[in-house]
Amino acid sequence: MTTTHGTPDAHPRFADALRELGLDDLVGQVRRFPEATRTAAEAAAAIGCELSQICKSLIFAADGVPVLVLMDGASRVDVDRVREELGAEKVTRAKADVVRETTGYAIGGVPPFGHRSRTRVLADRSLLAHDTVWAAAGTPYAVFPMAPKDLVATAGATLVDVREPSP
Repeated sequence: MTTTHGTPDAHPRFADALRELGLDDLVGQVRRFPEATRTAAEAAAAIGCELSQICKSLIFAADGVPVLVLMDGASRVDVDRVREELGAEKVTRAKADVVRETTGYAIGGVPPFGHRSRTRVLADRSLLAHDTVWAAAGTPYAVFPMAPKDLVATAGATLVDVREPSP
């Protein structure tokens, strides 16, 4: 699917990353929406999938070093679990400028891979509950589908349990 201007729906940097990774077929599976899908709920509503089928790409700072956490859209990241997993003293959500500097993308459009710089990646096991998950394709208006195991492998992620416990 392409826009009326004939350009790919994915962010150009992300489309290039897909091609470099040999995932050219995913470029054609990117879906673009007229309204932003910045939040997991907006993305799930636009796609027509379960909230937990959205893969959120969240940047945290672990002792000042950026780390990417991939989490299902229905769950929240337990910062203490991330801290324990990384053996860090302090873990906080990264500020918008750090997210853009680290990934090359704005919050709401950060894909799970294809970033400007290499970071450590943690993926919560909850993503594996589905055959397909949807993740941002570099903009708040575009998403792409991928099997969770392939997404985790492509992102170079370590599988962990870092979601907040259910109430």
